[in-house]
Amino acid sequence: MMTRLFLLALSFLLASCAGYQLGGQKPKHLEGITKLAVPTFENQTLEPRLASTVTNALIKQIQMDGSYQIVNKDQAEAVLEGDVTRVDRSQFRSSRRNVLRTAQLQMRLTCNFNIIDTASGRPIHHGQASANSYVILDSNVQNSEAQALEDAAQRLSASIANEISEGW
Repeated sequence: MMTRLFLLALSFLLASCAGYQLGGQKPKHLEGITKLAVPTFENQTLEPRLASTVTNALIKQIQMDGSYQIVNKDQAEAVLEGDVTRVDRSQFRSSRRNVLRTAQLQMRLTCNFNIIDTASGRPIHHGQASANSYVILDSNVQNSEAQALEDAAQRLSASIANEISEGW
């Protein structure tokens, strides 16, 4: 009886941890980095101020996640650099009476990014991220597109932050 009780207690003790760990789950190659600099991304598109919109959204997302402390380049252990490479617009839905008139627009934002070690200057991590946003067009098309790009930038930043802090 005592042996069974001991084996039962031992099995609960060994099964209780089940591989879970407390704390962050950074990818192995980024575990040693705690301070990260995020300079303004490069804009390879013709959209004005898009690079600063993406950079600001990314900084806010990383700060909310808490995996890295955002600092200046001279204090950073690594630098996250990026390029906004594409903005694609496509018709998602058309008007009922005129199929050539767009009623809902899909915006797709794509960027490449690298994390570079400041001590050695070598790249530690590189990736590509993209995000979609959908907007119903109203009479002010430019305002609708700007809102869609802002939403796509926030979704893109969430994707990048998840990749560098959670590994997925």
